[in-house]
Amino acid sequence: MDQNNNGNSNKPQNDKNGRNRRGIISLMLWALVLTFGLNYLTTYVANTAAAASSHEIAYSDFIDLVETGKVQKVEFGDKTFTITPVEGYVYTDDDGKTYDENYTLFTTIITNQDLIPLLEEHGVWYTRPYVPETSPIMLFFANYILPFIIMMGLFYLVMSLVARRSGGGGLGGIGTVGKANAKVYMEKSTGVTFADVAGQDEAKESLEEIIDFLHNPAKYTAIGAKLPKGALLVGSPGTGKTLLAKAVAGEAKVPFFSISGSDFVEMFVGVGASRVRDLFKEASKVAPCIIFIDEIDTIGKNRDSGRYGGNDEREQTLNQLLSELDGFDPGKGIIVLGATNRPDVLDKALLRPGRFDRRITVDRPNLNGRLKTLEVHTKNIHLAEDVDLNKIAQATAGCVGADLANLVNEAALRAVRKGRRAVNQNDLLASFEVVIAGAEKKGTVITEEEKRIIAYHEVGHALVAAKQKNSQPVSKITIVPHTQGALGYTLHLPEEEKFLMSREDILTEIRTLLAGRSAEEVVCNTQTNGAANDIERATELARNLVARFGMTEEFDMMALGSIQGQYLDNTYSMTCAQETFAAADRAVVQIIRTCHEEAKALLSENRELLDKIADYLLKRETITGQELMAIIEGRDPETVDNYGATREEEEPKPFRPSAPDVIEAPARHISMTSEPIPMPELPEDDGAAPEDKAEDAAEKTAEEPASDAAESDTPTQE
Repeated sequence: MDQNNNGNSNKPQNDKNGRNRRGIISLMLWALVLTFGLNYLTTYVANTAAAASSHEIAYSDFIDLVETGKVQKVEFGDKTFTITPVEGYVYTDDDGKTYDENYTLFTTIITNQDLIPLLEEHGVWYTRPYVPETSPIMLFFANYILPFIIMMGLFYLVMSLVARRSGGGGLGGIGTVGKANAKVYMEKSTGVTFADVAGQDEAKESLEEIIDFLHNPAKYTAIGAKLPKGALLVGSPGTGKTLLAKAVAGEAKVPFFSISGSDFVEMFVGVGASRVRDLFKEASKVAPCIIFIDEIDTIGKNRDSGRYGGNDEREQTLNQLLSELDGFDPGKGIIVLGATNRPDVLDKALLRPGRFDRRITVDRPNLNGRLKTLEVHTKNIHLAEDVDLNKIAQATAGCVGADLANLVNEAALRAVRKGRRAVNQNDLLASFEVVIAGAEKKGTVITEEEKRIIAYHEVGHALVAAKQKNSQPVSKITIVPHTQGALGYTLHLPEEEKFLMSREDILTEIRTLLAGRSAEEVVCNTQTNGAANDIERATELARNLVARFGMTEEFDMMALGSIQGQYLDNTYSMTCAQETFAAADRAVVQIIRTCHEEAKALLSENRELLDKIADYLLKRETITGQELMAIIEGRDPETVDNYGATREEEEPKPFRPSAPDVIEAPARHISMTSEPIPMPELPEDDGAAPEDKAEDAAEKTAEEPASDAAESDTPTQE
C-alpha cells in the first residue's frame, strides 16, 4: 500500500519533469532551425547584392582592356581578378549593355606568365589584399553556435515573460504551456449574489437547487438523488449569463473557476486537452467548487469529419472535456456551468444526460424583470423626484440587462453634462434614445427640401400607426439626424407586453413601415433612399408570414426554412425547392404591394392631418406621441405627458441653413437716430443778395418744427 502511494505521489513530479524535457527539446529544435535559416538567408542576400552591382567579363576582354590602357587597377583574389577601369570609361558588352563606374568588373583567374609584365608595361597598378587567416572553429562558432545561444536566450526570455503574466513557473514557463489559466474567485473576490441579479427569476430558481446541494449534500444523497453534473446557460448576449454564474458561487460560498472557451485553444496541438485535465485536477483539490466555461461553443462545436480531422486541436479538447465530465464524481461537489448564445452548434455528445444535462434559458426580461433590473442599477444613482421607473421599464421593451445598465449610466452622464446633481425622467428617456439611435448630429446641414421630405416621411409612419387598431403607439417623432445614420426616426413603444402576433398585427406593422415611402409619394411625388431600412424590415416580416408562420393559403402551414442563430441575429434560411422559393417570393411581393397601396390610401384620406402634423414637426423638429395624438384629436399639444417627463427649456438651435429662424435680420444691428442735423452757418459776407438771405431764413424756420415732430415719433433703436 505504501509503495502504491509513493508511486502516486511521484507521478505529478514525473509528469512535470517530462513536460520540462519536452519543452527544452522543442526550444532547441526551433533555435537550430532558425539559426540555419538565418545563415542561409544572410548568404543569399549577400550574394544577391554582389550580383546586382558586379559584372563578369571574358579574360580576353580583360587583356584587351589592359593593352588599350582602359585599366587603372587590378586586385588579385583567390578565384577572380577585380578590375577598376580608368575614370570615365564605360564598358559595353556584346549585347550592347553598358556598365559605368557603379559596377564592379571581374574575370576568372587563368594562369598566364605574361600577365605581370603586361600590367607593368601599361602602368596598371596591381595588388593582392591581405586577408588574415581565420580559424574554422571560430568561424563555425560565430556563424552557428553564437546565434544558436542568442536564439535560446530570446526564447527563454519570452517564455519567462509569458509565464510571469499567466502565473506559470518552471523553466520560464516552458513546462507550463498546457497549464490551465483559470482565475479562481473566492467569495470575497466575487462579491456577487442573487440580490445583484434581477429579471431572471426562472433561471435563479433552477440554480438555487445547485446552491442548496452544495450547502446540504446529505439531504439529497439520503434519498438517493444525484445532482446534474453540468448546467448550460443559454441566452442572448447581455442577458447576464456570466453574472448568474458568479452569483451562484457567491451564494454557495465556494471557489469559482472561470475560464473562456478560447483559452483552451492554442497553436500547439494537445495543449487544450492538457489544460482541461489541469483544470479539473485543480478543481478536485478544492471541492466543492464551481467550474464556469464561458463561450463553450468555441470548443464544443459539432464534430464533422468533413471539416475537422482526427488530429484537430479543437476536437481533441472536446474529447478530453467529455472524458472529464464522465470521470469526476458529482458527490464531491464539483459543478460545471457553461454559457453560450449558440446552442444549435454544440455537439450532441456534450448535451446528453450525464454531462450538460440541464439547460437553463436566460431570456430577455419582461416588464416586471426590467423594472427590477432598473432598480438594481439605480440603487447607487441619485434620482430626482419625478423619476418613474415603471414608465421607463414600459418604454424599454426588448432590452436586456446590459442595455438597461448602459441606459442608466448614459442618463447619469447626461445629468452631469446638464449641471444637475440628480438624474431625472428626461435623462433616462434621452439616454434610451441615445442607446437605440445614437447621439444627435447637430452640425449636419440639411436643405429645406430634404427637411420637408424627412418630416413627411416620419409623420407618415406615425399617422398610419395611429389610424390602425393593432399598431404600437408612437412615443416620439424627430427629424434631427443621429450618429447611427438615421436622418430622423419614429419611435414606437408598446403599452403592454405582447408575446403573440396575429396575422393582422403583422400586416399592420408592414403598413406602418411602408407608410414613410407612401407619404413621400403622396405629398412630394418622389421616392428617396431614406426608406431602405423600412423596406428591409417589411420584407423580413412578409417573408416570415409566408415561410415561418403558415399564414397564407397557398402554402398553408408548411415551413419553408429553419432559424439560424436563435439567440444572435435570428436569421431564417430557406430550405425548400427552387420552384417553391420563387412562389414564396411572389407571395411576399403581393403582400408588400397590397400593404403599400393601403398605406397610400390611408394617407390620402387624412391629407389634412398629415400636413398639419408635418408643419408642427418642422417647427419643433422633435415631438412626442402624446403631442401627435393631441393634434389628431384637436387638443392643445403643449399640455401632454411624455412617460412622466417634464418639458425642458429648449436650448438655442445651432446655425443650420435648414433653420433660418436663427438668423437675425441685418436691420436689428443698425442704430437709427432722428436728431436734427444743424445747418452750416453761412459767412457774413458771401456776396448774396439781401432777398436771398431772407428766403433762406424763412426755409430754416419752417424745417425746425418738422424735425421736432420726427424726434418725438421715432424711437431710437440700439
